[in-house]
Amino acid sequence: MDNFEFKKIDIDNEKPLVATGVDSKNPRKFLGKFNLSFFKTRKGMIVASIIALLLLLFVYTGVQAARISKQAIKTYAQAKIVADAAKKQDVVLAKAELVKVQDEVKDLKKSMQSIGFAGFIPFLGGYYNDGVRLINAAGDGIDAAIITADSVIPYADVLGLKGEGSFVGGSAEERIRTAVKTLDKVVPKIDDIEKKLLDAKAQVDKVSLSRYPNFWVFKKVRERIASVKTLVDQSALAVEQGKPLIKVLPELLGSQKAKKYLVLFQNDKELRPTGGFLTYYSIFRIDEGVIHIDGSNDIYTLDDSISFHPKADPIILKYLPKVPTQNIRDINLSPDFQKSMDAFKIYYDKSYLKTEIDGIIAIDTQFLVHIIDILGEVQAGGQTFTAKTDPICDCPQVVYQLELNTTKPVNYVRSNRKAIVGELLYATMQKALSVSPKIYWGPLFQAAVQDANEKHILFSLNDKGAQQGIDALNWAGRIKSVDGDYLHINDSNFGGAKSNMYITQNVRMDYNIGKDGVIEKTVAIEYKNSHKHSDCNLESGGLCLNAVLRNFQRFYVPEGSVLEKSKGNEVKVETKKDLGKTYFETFFTVNPLGRSTITYTYKLPFKADAGSPLSLYIQKQPGIEVIPFEIYVNNKKVQSFDLRADKRVDVHL
Repeated sequence: MDNFEFKKIDIDNEKPLVATGVDSKNPRKFLGKFNLSFFKTRKGMIVASIIALLLLLFVYTGVQAARISKQAIKTYAQAKIVADAAKKQDVVLAKAELVKVQDEVKDLKKSMQSIGFAGFIPFLGGYYNDGVRLINAAGDGIDAAIITADSVIPYADVLGLKGEGSFVGGSAEERIRTAVKTLDKVVPKIDDIEKKLLDAKAQVDKVSLSRYPNFWVFKKVRERIASVKTLVDQSALAVEQGKPLIKVLPELLGSQKAKKYLVLFQNDKELRPTGGFLTYYSIFRIDEGVIHIDGSNDIYTLDDSISFHPKADPIILKYLPKVPTQNIRDINLSPDFQKSMDAFKIYYDKSYLKTEIDGIIAIDTQFLVHIIDILGEVQAGGQTFTAKTDPICDCPQVVYQLELNTTKPVNYVRSNRKAIVGELLYATMQKALSVSPKIYWGPLFQAAVQDANEKHILFSLNDKGAQQGIDALNWAGRIKSVDGDYLHINDSNFGGAKSNMYITQNVRMDYNIGKDGVIEKTVAIEYKNSHKHSDCNLESGGLCLNAVLRNFQRFYVPEGSVLEKSKGNEVKVETKKDLGKTYFETFFTVNPLGRSTITYTYKLPFKADAGSPLSLYIQKQPGIEVIPFEIYVNNKKVQSFDLRADKRVDVHL
């Protein structure tokens, strides 16, 4: 260290360091020499070849991707033609267009195979493989649709689907018998349809949504893929659950042996838990699809045929105090139709009028109005019935005429006063069989399906497999077990008047989310009676259609919900449990030309999940036509819709 010296450097005069052989005034000249010399080496030639190959692959892939994109757009356009044909309910045209889509998808698969190497490219390979899976799923779905169309086409004219089937000759009964007898040949195809849908499900299940960002333009792609996954899952589940019903359908229609069903008429103008007051019943016998009525009777006559009536249910004792015993006409107290029908069967088995039945089918006045609206005038019991509005009651004429026959006081003894209901059902059925199938059968079938979806028709069948299929179609009137939020408003008219004819409802739901994620929910239900009081004086012989509505209500919410406050109730709200739900029970009235609002504020038994929508399932009460809904989150309106059937809603909190 003694000999160590610091050398002073004159930075200002020091010359810059320059690499040997480099022209500092023209560096590009050096780089060019370097590149040329590098690519002349063996290693450089290999690198150059790889770069050139990658460029060629990039160009080739781009050209092919553009071509595939055009093909996909063309396939989508063809699929829209299929959708339009389906909307027009033309199954023959839909089948022809489906075949074209099938060909388009095959070409799309071949094009994707031409860039199959893309599946091995890191990062991009995942998106390529998702595309292949979605195209394969589309192919399986189209195959399932074609099998379904082939199964339906022979019956297209009967179902109103514009087919050129074989039901063009013979009487209506002969056509129905032919249809039912040949169903056995179609039913086995349900297994093929199920397999195709399960194959499609297996493909879309491998598509991961996490691969697609939830922002900007990617958000729409993510939403579309999520929609496809949901559609495929629901279709596969529906076929899987509905298969037992489809397989026994010929048997249920009496293909081998006649079947008997008890048809209950529910008067929804006097609303009860399952859709209406049980007013009349008939025994329908179905033999090879042809319906016969073996007997009909007033519900009061059925009650009189039961020798012993126990003490009435506490609900009846409290709100119908003049009815001390339990009658079969008041047995439908559970909002779950199956539970109510289980109770009905226990009483029915005690009646000396009972006959062996294979199930119960309940219909309401709205179903009858819809059918007569399609058929036009129906003659029964020396009277004319139509679906047109009668100005006397501002209601369908058929409803008013039935009320005149069944409830208007008279100064003489009238036995089986509700027999006209059975006569009208029979006359309606006979007219349906006698009219042109091409004109009426399709609309009648479609109206029946829609009414089943909207709970104007309910089924409780003895065959377990068939009932499982009915449950899958949501035609069983079940109170369902679901995840997330839930709502079912169940009302009962315990006043006797038919005031539900004039009652309208609307619902507002408010979600208020706390900083800790606690969800406080307020639901306000407004009831409005738009008409004046009827003459309900028995001595004057008035027809009591509208009076004070005495409304018993059960408000079903997720189990564990806690009521904080209520408003509009006339008795103390009680919190109870039933059907896997918590419900709030109360009572209030609605006057003619008046309105009442009942409000519940309660806390849900779970917290908000940041970033995820809250799933809300709303179940409509049978017998109700429509309820307008509005949903608010933190005082901001987020959704509005008309509830006509059970509905699942995603609420973004």
